[in-house]
Amino acid sequence: VQLQASGGGLVQAGGSLRLSCSFSGLMFSPYVVGWYRQPPGKERELVATFARDGSANYGDSVKGRFTISRDNAKKSVILQMNVLIPEDTAVYYCGAALPGFTPQYWGQGTQVTVSS
Repeated sequence: VQLQASGGGLVQAGGSLRLSCSFSGLMFSPYVVGWYRQPPGKERELVATFARDGSANYGDSVKGRFTISRDNAKKSVILQMNVLIPEDTAVYYCGAALPGFTPQYWGQGTQVTVSS
C-alpha cells in the first residue's frame, strides 16, 4: 500500500487549498482513504474520511468548510479546503483505515500554513 499526498502550501486566511492523495494497493479492499492533520505541538486528528456506507465524516472544526471526495478511476482522494483560518495550519496526512478505525497506512505529510 502506498499513499502520496500533495497540494499543501501557504495561503492567507479566507483562502482555499486543494489537497490530493494518490494511492495504490487498495483496490477491492475494505480500507478507506481519509485526511488527518497534526497542528504544531498537538496530536494528530481526523479531518475527513468516509464511513462504511460511503458517506463522508468530518472533524467538527472543518464542517461546512472542507469537502472530501474520491475518484476511484484515478485512485485519488481530494480534500477541498475553503475559508481557511490560521487554526488550520498543520501537517496534513492521508491515511488508509478500516472504517471507524485508526489508519494502518500513512502517506507522507504535506504542510499547510494559513497566515492571518
